[in-house]
Amino acid sequence: MDLFDKCRAYTAAKEVMAAGYYPYFRQITSAQEPEVIVNGRKMIMIGSNNYLGLTTHPKIKEAAIKAVKKYGTGCAGSRFLNGTLDLHEEVEKKIALFKGKEAALLFSTGFLTNLGAIAALVAKEDVVITDRLDHASIVDGCRLSFGQTRKFRHNDMKDLARLLRLDRARGKLIVVDGVFSMEGDIADLPTIVRLSKEYGARIMVDDAHATGVLGKNGRGTAEHFGLEDRVDIIMGTCSKSLASIGGFIAGSEEVIHYVKHHARALIFSASLPPSAVATIGAAIDVINKEPERRERLWENTRKMKKGFQALGFDTGSSETPIIPIVVGDDFRAFQMWKLLAENDIFANVAVSPAVPSGRALIRTSYMATHTNAQLDRVLDVFEKVGKKLGII
Repeated sequence: MDLFDKCRAYTAAKEVMAAGYYPYFRQITSAQEPEVIVNGRKMIMIGSNNYLGLTTHPKIKEAAIKAVKKYGTGCAGSRFLNGTLDLHEEVEKKIALFKGKEAALLFSTGFLTNLGAIAALVAKEDVVITDRLDHASIVDGCRLSFGQTRKFRHNDMKDLARLLRLDRARGKLIVVDGVFSMEGDIADLPTIVRLSKEYGARIMVDDAHATGVLGKNGRGTAEHFGLEDRVDIIMGTCSKSLASIGGFIAGSEEVIHYVKHHARALIFSASLPPSAVATIGAAIDVINKEPERRERLWENTRKMKKGFQALGFDTGSSETPIIPIVVGDDFRAFQMWKLLAENDIFANVAVSPAVPSGRALIRTSYMATHTNAQLDRVLDVFEKVGKKLGII
């Protein structure tokens, strides 16, 4: 048997391409702004995680350019050896302060952050407990650890308590998304904190979609609930509100020190380039200095959720700028995506296994920099398309 037989046998994506319904790897020839250029056409972007609109902020671009001028384009090695600049450590201190923790550690990507931190912390005698809708990077981090993985039903605290009772004598790490990336709902962190104390578990919250978005100061899920001192590890990505690339964990000094010396995904990966690190630091500064961006983001979020619901769309349990339009059937979701694209709306389609089978959806997400005219246009197109397909 030839190893590549599976490659030749895989035809699903090409069949979708031939039918004109392929929604992935679309080539964008402009910046991640409320409007983008795709195949020479201007489209309203409602598929980006650029929540605060910082990818084109003048001060942030200037910081990246200055870093390249001083440090060059790359570090040519891992953090463990020659790839740690003073800039990395300065920004890690800034992240720790922003998240209210003793220390922080930068990884090359958000995916590698979850992979490395979970695999390093969860040993053979331990158990890691996750929400069934946690991000794929959490799933893979659990797979790479030597501990046992248990999954509870999405945001079901009774099911979480049941799993915690099974392993009273073992080291336990609960890992949850703060904001779930497809449905846009928020983890029940107050109950998770209560249960963790009752059963002696530690908590790690993935704040990829919460950093810059939730909380009075944009510090994430723990700040949103007033529980910053009750969450042991906060993970975050730098590719969304922080307008760069990379990921981080923030926690106690002893935990960060341990992960720094045990996470293979950190030790054996190239260091984040200077421009990316400088961008992260500058983005945190802007988040602290321009709270009006977050206020505008939430104004846009409320407008769109109210608008979609008034039209009769199912927006699930969304509580954030991620607003799903639940369609149900996979093919109908692809049809809706295509009609939206033909009307110059850039949205994302999610089908199984990204979402549970039978719950295909159009994933929409919003920026602080969207205008009311752009958002009104989006609602008009969704109304037309939704009626055409019989969804509303």
